[in-house]
Amino acid sequence: MTLRQLEILRALIRCSTTVAAARDLGMSQPAVSNALKAMEAQAGFALFERTNNRLFPTVEAMEIHAESETIFALHGRLAARMRDLRDGRSGHLRLVSTPPLGYSVVPPALSRFVAARPRVQVFFDVRRYEGVIESVASGIAELGFALGFDHHPGIASKVVGRGEMVCVMPPDHALAALAVVSPRDLAAHPFVALERGTRLGEAVRGSFEATGTPFRSTIEVRYCNTACVLAGAGAGAAVVDPFSPHQGGSHRLAIRPFRPETPAVSHVLWSEARPLSRLAQTFLAEIHAATRTVSEVTSAVRRGS
Repeated sequence: MTLRQLEILRALIRCSTTVAAARDLGMSQPAVSNALKAMEAQAGFALFERTNNRLFPTVEAMEIHAESETIFALHGRLAARMRDLRDGRSGHLRLVSTPPLGYSVVPPALSRFVAARPRVQVFFDVRRYEGVIESVASGIAELGFALGFDHHPGIASKVVGRGEMVCVMPPDHALAALAVVSPRDLAAHPFVALERGTRLGEAVRGSFEATGTPFRSTIEVRYCNTACVLAGAGAGAAVVDPFSPHQGGSHRLAIRPFRPETPAVSHVLWSEARPLSRLAQTFLAEIHAATRTVSEVTSAVRRGS
């Protein structure tokens, strides 16, 4: 018997008449009657006894019904699995990010994502820029997040947020009294710089060069979140991406616009060799929401509010 025939058999046992079974299945009564005749012809024995226009299942019909319940249970689980996959509520997702995004926009997006999808298993790692590229290119991670991506063979990318570098310092720092901080302003104070050779570090150096200001640093670090921690501790002012100051560290920070404008563009990366899963596409919607929130905050900073 086909699955459809078994469904009709179940409905006939449940409803006891072809009219009621047809209504239950959304079929015509003649179609149900013809299906019953075909099933009995195929089986070679009667499936129902007819008494006063009612159908009473035979012992054989009940045995078939009992055996078919396993099939329907499997079918039900498969249908539920397909719904979960369609709605992005089941499966596995592997993510990797550089620290600025991995410690700012990814955590709130990931929190909302898993709260709505308890059956989804996520692997998330924070790595250096080169590690993100390697993880995405090799297929270890389906999605990667990084600032300042240019191009890499075999990797597709999309902008998920645009912002500008900002200057951070303790609230009682002299630079906190300024509406906008420039390289010339920083020259008179201890400065925590981003490492030479990194994308953001070179971008900040380019801003100093554009204003004719000699670049001098007191401390040099690789990561923006490290610079924020040091700035909050009073080690010096720092110029960092717009995401890192909002990571909720142990020190309060004053945040001021940095001029000349130095772009900090966040990208999502994935392999060109593999289409994105529905889970990955759903997670990207959460990332867009998280980056919009940070953009609103940084816009307020630029307006001086």
